[in-house]
Amino acid sequence: MSGNEKKYKVSLFDRSVQKHALQQKDLVWDVIVIGGGATGLGVGVDAASRGYRTLLLEQADFAKGTSSRSTKLVHGGVRYLGQGDIRLVYEALHERGLLLQNAPHLVRMQPFVIPSYTWWSKMFYGFGLKVYDWMAGRYRLQKTTLLDKKTVARLLPNVRKEGLKGGIEYYDGQFDDARLAVNMAQTCIEQGGVALNYMKVTTLLKNGEGKVCGVKACDTETGQEYELKAKAVINATGVFVNDVLQMDAPGQQPLVRPSQGVHVVINRSFLKGDNALMLPKTPDGRVLFAVPWHGHVLLGTTDTPLNNPSLEPTALESEIDFILQTAGQYLEEKPTRKDVLSVFAGLRPLAAPTKDAASTKEISRSHKLIVAPSGLITITGGKWTTYRKMAEDTVDKAMAVAGLPLHPCSTANLPIHGALNEKNNILGPLSIYGADAEGIRELVSFNSSLGEKLHQDFPDVRAEVVWAVRHEMARTVEDVLARRLRVLFLDAKAAIDMAPRVAALMAAELGRDDAWQQQQVKEFTALANHYLLEPYQAKATAAVDQV
Repeated sequence: MSGNEKKYKVSLFDRSVQKHALQQKDLVWDVIVIGGGATGLGVGVDAASRGYRTLLLEQADFAKGTSSRSTKLVHGGVRYLGQGDIRLVYEALHERGLLLQNAPHLVRMQPFVIPSYTWWSKMFYGFGLKVYDWMAGRYRLQKTTLLDKKTVARLLPNVRKEGLKGGIEYYDGQFDDARLAVNMAQTCIEQGGVALNYMKVTTLLKNGEGKVCGVKACDTETGQEYELKAKAVINATGVFVNDVLQMDAPGQQPLVRPSQGVHVVINRSFLKGDNALMLPKTPDGRVLFAVPWHGHVLLGTTDTPLNNPSLEPTALESEIDFILQTAGQYLEEKPTRKDVLSVFAGLRPLAAPTKDAASTKEISRSHKLIVAPSGLITITGGKWTTYRKMAEDTVDKAMAVAGLPLHPCSTANLPIHGALNEKNNILGPLSIYGADAEGIRELVSFNSSLGEKLHQDFPDVRAEVVWAVRHEMARTVEDVLARRLRVLFLDAKAAIDMAPRVAALMAAELGRDDAWQQQQVKEFTALANHYLLEPYQAKATAAVDQV
């Protein structure tokens, strides 16, 4: 390693650097956040930016669960408008505007087209989306427009023409969820907080009065345990909030009812052009999207109630068939199972209703904030778009519960790590890194071999793996290919082929041996096959590379 390259070796975002803060035995944190998904990271950013001593602990990787498995939309929620949930839509449209402002390298405006096959539906949805625009106020993106049949066919070349009466074009936001989560962890750290992945909370600590005063946590990489004291402990674990609530008071009623959403990824040729397709009413009453994303098309989503949450939920055959059949009703070139490049499932942490709802799609996506008699603060429900407001409400509550010094929230105008102003926008494949793109390019300038592509069908280069380990706390091949580069979610076969190269690069950075590389490739291949409809192994020529 060259002298110039060494300056990138030790980073503020290095996991060992972050772990060092846990060695201070007498330290009492102002806030400990359990959970490293959208909600937990939002709380961590908010608390740290207010000047509180903040520690965030995630049992797996950041955004390992629900927060990397969304429909990739930053939106007010057209469906919620139809349900009359005006407050949620208004709040989400406001937060959409703030996300576009604070994370412009990851969040962008996306045009959508709703094809209409009756004049009534064209007028009905056209009026509703005009209201949607009006509710956005000064954060409105572009004006909703009624389209004739010819224009719809031009914007959506593959749309079914038979019976087409026209359509509506409207605008919402689109983003990369896991990349935003990683940048939020970095933002928390930049604001003075500590954020750690692979740190599982096993026990809630309580004082003599039965009040929560900290946590016990285990580093799942080393097995080392820590006792960590805190003035406020926040349960922000998404679909796993019930597990933490059981630690606090065994036997209590579940607070969350998980709902599974499945997404299918296909080739970009099925949706030519820049517009996304939105179907406002599917046979099961949900909205279905076909969204351009990283050079592919993402189809989804479903709505299936589940009882037991999992970090790796599995798509049901019926869900996959439903998505393909529904999309095929509106596309002239109909996607089939052989066209599926990747399929993934995510669980929505829907706040359980006070009485049984007919289906999860009728449960509000508004968040719930609850304080237990022990002082444990739980935040649940909500969605990616409103994470910042959820965090603001949660930290406001923590100030009151724990008697923290009063500091106002400042995240409405806080840029997320990597944000650039418009004059310095990065173009090309590295654009999602924003300001960090320069650092990746410097790695290549120090070592030209790091500029080599990892796979012929993807733009990702070897330097991005090195960057992910040094500056984004990636610890496994899955961390890199699923949540740093997103390849697993785009083309699972390509991800399997890339795994040996990624393992070799990571081993060189982390000081791991050949056995670690082989185990990582084996584990990742087994995982990635769950994203495919038929099992697949890496090509025989893709043996573990030597760096």
